[in-house]
Amino acid sequence: MAHRSFLTLITITILVLNNDSAFTQQTQQGKTHQAVLGDGVTLELVFIPPGKFMMGSTAEEKLWATGIEGGAQAGTVRESYEGDAPRPMNVKQEFYMGRTEVTVGQFKRFVEASGYVTDAEKPGGMTQCFNPAWTNYNLTTQVTHPWEPMPGKSWRDPNFQFPLQDDFPVVCVSWTDARAFCQWLTDHERQAGRLPDGLVYRLPIESEWEYACRGGSQESQYFWWGNELSDGEGRFNISAVDFLPDRKQKWPLASAPWSDGFAFVSPVDHYGLRGRNGFGIADMCGNVWEVVLDHFDPTGGHEDLYTSTDGYRPVCRGGNYFDVPGNARCAVRLGLAGPHYSDSRDGFRVCLGPPKEVP
Repeated sequence: MAHRSFLTLITITILVLNNDSAFTQQTQQGKTHQAVLGDGVTLELVFIPPGKFMMGSTAEEKLWATGIEGGAQAGTVRESYEGDAPRPMNVKQEFYMGRTEVTVGQFKRFVEASGYVTDAEKPGGMTQCFNPAWTNYNLTTQVTHPWEPMPGKSWRDPNFQFPLQDDFPVVCVSWTDARAFCQWLTDHERQAGRLPDGLVYRLPIESEWEYACRGGSQESQYFWWGNELSDGEGRFNISAVDFLPDRKQKWPLASAPWSDGFAFVSPVDHYGLRGRNGFGIADMCGNVWEVVLDHFDPTGGHEDLYTSTDGYRPVCRGGNYFDVPGNARCAVRLGLAGPHYSDSRDGFRVCLGPPKEVP
């Protein structure tokens, strides 16, 4: 197979004529790469240049997140996971990031081609889903939560109470399942001769994810568009003024003061150009949590891949359709229970970049 560079032939020509890296990066802004999964199913990724950003959140941002508008639960350690203060990070290598979260249709194609069985579908498996019998938290008496572990549910049926669509983000898949998808996609594209040399499909590391989420901004903003929640209308799917299926009730607790159109998941890239950040990526805040490659460090994220050989707890980022505004910011991060845990609020997004090894 002929040598295939990560850069296009046009960009190689520019490099010869002009060795200014900033100029070269500017020419690649908006460049995309398409993976062909077969049977008419594709997956689009957008080019992300190397760059610097501030990881984490300020004390002021944490106060907003737990205040009246942000609505996150005050008095917990959750916001401390973002670090004591924003830290400068340097993403040294270019990569591609999925335009959207991996969809039901894309994951279905992977399962059809490989015969893969997810963790939730294996004997004894289960996944966390919404219980439709739930009506409220009953905070003054006995607190009840809407999410329960359920056998017999999976990415094929996340218990949403409405028909599953191929353009929904896939949920009820574990970190292990997401990595299996990436490995299959790498092998599939390599065999077809479409995989650029030295690159693999994988989950992003935590610094790549937050850098991509912030859309090129080097400031420590609450959301990729800035600090004002009101500017998020028509941009993302979180807890808002939307009735739950078959009832006249929205998610309780804090919410965005508008309808985003969905009480549960929205189709990926539903909000179009307004829902895409400076890199052209959709749904980085809200819709579903996105698992990344790193092991969870409760003191904050890392520039390089952070792993563990014991009790691996994958990091998830970005918040979901059920979250209050304060829990769907660029800096928000949590650790999953383990590599095989899955939830109807969790999905993933792939990147195309240099290999990153997990022990």
